[in-house]
Amino acid sequence: MSTPRDLVILGSTGSIGTQALDVVRHDPDRFRVVGLGAGGANVELLAAQALEFGVDVVAVARAGAAQDLQLAFYAEAKARGFSAGEFRIPKILAGPDSQSELAAWPADVVLNGMTGSVGLAPTLAALNAGRTLALANKESLIVGGPLVTAAAAEGQIVPVDSEHSALAQCLRGGSAREVAKLVLTASGGPFRGWARPELENVTVAEALAHPTWDMGPVVTINSATLVNKGLELIEAHLLFGIDFDRIEVVVHPQSIVHSMVTFCDGSTIAQASPPDMRLPIALALAWPDRVPGAAAACDWTSAATWEFAPLDTTAFPAVELARECGRTGGTAPAVFNAANEECVSAFLAGSLRFTAIVDTVAAVVSDHSDHGVMGRDGTLTLDHVLGAESWARGRVAELLGGTVSPGNGPAC
Repeated sequence: MSTPRDLVILGSTGSIGTQALDVVRHDPDRFRVVGLGAGGANVELLAAQALEFGVDVVAVARAGAAQDLQLAFYAEAKARGFSAGEFRIPKILAGPDSQSELAAWPADVVLNGMTGSVGLAPTLAALNAGRTLALANKESLIVGGPLVTAAAAEGQIVPVDSEHSALAQCLRGGSAREVAKLVLTASGGPFRGWARPELENVTVAEALAHPTWDMGPVVTINSATLVNKGLELIEAHLLFGIDFDRIEVVVHPQSIVHSMVTFCDGSTIAQASPPDMRLPIALALAWPDRVPGAAAACDWTSAATWEFAPLDTTAFPAVELARECGRTGGTAPAVFNAANEECVSAFLAGSLRFTAIVDTVAAVVSDHSDHGVMGRDGTLTLDHVLGAESWARGRVAELLGGTVSPGNGPAC
């Protein structure tokens, strides 16, 4: 057995992070966790993870959580039967820059499992430090665009999203010049087949009831609106260098085929496996090698039917809106993402209709285009991105302010 790979896991208490630690438990001779990072909302779980895996360093984004984390360490150690002096508290990093500091910590692979564009600075820090980046935080690539791709060496970014992991696997079947198109699959979320009028009164509970995947609330709502698929479309373009006109989205409710590549001779290669994020996580951590037994395979002894259908872009306009933002480039994807984050928060709080999420994002994107898109000429900077995000969040507040009451969307 070769020397285990040292891992840093950002977002360790979230869905991706906890499943990544399951992968490590399954194969401790292959992986060793040296650092864990989280926001700080669940210090008890973070302390338990750190003591279980014996990490060197822990980072919490909320500075005030550092003391709570220390107390959680002592409580967890006592629960595990340790006496005073029998366990070592890892180094604690705290504050808004802690995740970036952790991302540059000595390690072989950094898994960025954070949610939202707050993951951009850690993504850049990991790349600049020369770490292999297992990227689940798609937002950092999307909003950072050329900033991230310019910082990455060839092969330094390995996708964790099941769709992009599938594409990376399928692309092994041919050269870049042989690729005709990429086909992203979408489960369709809980409202597959619904017409636009039926979506008007969707509740938070209904939107959080994803039929296939167990994800955090923001990603689950993004899946329900198909914003997530729009973000993945931009991500596919940036990861694989395929024009937007050659990236399609098809609805596949069973979530068994995770994506496909069609080649110039008419052949299509698909990657299929039961929906289990441990497979793409394990592959990303061990890339280019596979991890035996990472997840269950398809059972070919039982009859099964796989369905594929075109996307209803009238009921779910988010994908085409994202495509246009991707084509525009510059700060447009950052505005799309930031506006959506604010609208999802408003929906979860009960102050925005489900259909108004994408409608409001579209209004903000339109206003942004009228004001001029920074960096569309290839000169995108971090200040451009941060400024565009701030403007988009403020514009959402303006559009929603005074026109929203609980359970109802804005007039726009």
